[in-house]
Amino acid sequence: MIKLIDILTVAGAQLNSYKIHCATSKEDPPLQAFFEGRFKAWQEYQTQQNFKCDEIISLIQLKEDHWLFVGIYQVLGVKHRKHGDKSWYEYGTKPFPGLDHLVGRVIVQFRKRFSAAYLIGPKYIDKLLVAGIRDKRMVVSDFTGYNSVNISFRILRTLVRKNIPQWKDALSNVGGIYLITDTHTGKMFVGSTSTGESIWHQWVSFAINGHAEIRPLRRLLSHEEGDYQFNFQFSILEICDLNSSRDYVLGREEHWKQALLSHVFGYNEK
Repeated sequence: MIKLIDILTVAGAQLNSYKIHCATSKEDPPLQAFFEGRFKAWQEYQTQQNFKCDEIISLIQLKEDHWLFVGIYQVLGVKHRKHGDKSWYEYGTKPFPGLDHLVGRVIVQFRKRFSAAYLIGPKYIDKLLVAGIRDKRMVVSDFTGYNSVNISFRILRTLVRKNIPQWKDALSNVGGIYLITDTHTGKMFVGSTSTGESIWHQWVSFAINGHAEIRPLRRLLSHEEGDYQFNFQFSILEICDLNSSRDYVLGREEHWKQALLSHVFGYNEK
């Protein structure tokens, strides 16, 4: 397999003292930040002085051993910020020129079996192998199938606001059973669509106010401070024909509530 450094060199990248940033986060996923065009700012905020280097090779984890190359950033400087008890480092960076044709397209294979996320470049660079190059830059509009849907509230809101055709078309053609997971507490809510109502229609309501007028979720958001709905993650448990009877859909919904114990430990009311 070809190495990432080989195609970066051909593209004109000249590296000095550099680090490899293996970006991951559950609270604010870096892939989500990339889709929203704010990865640069996302990376520049650090709780420690993680970028004592000239350049950063930035990778975002897609799955265990596969990462998305999202650019090389030149480090311009850093400022130490404080506000009350909070302290952080704010870096200034700029994207390395001439790499736009590779950003968001190169899939890197890298077996990382340790927790460190800021790696000394020369030590690991030869282990970054090119697993593939996408035809087009990875964007939020990529719909990979009903079984793969697992999106944050931020992404859902972006899909609805931009009326992304791939997602709208796919989710407008099916009803079904869906799952909302509170990533802060781990509690779950199992919901379903009514006869003739699509998952897209239901999820648009969530994108608008976070609770879609569902009583336990509306109550939760009224009690929590700030935009608590940003903790919500949306996935699809089962799809149904739009004309499926309400009794059938409710039966499947109850099956998933029992299977996931969302009556007992989640937000579904008994």
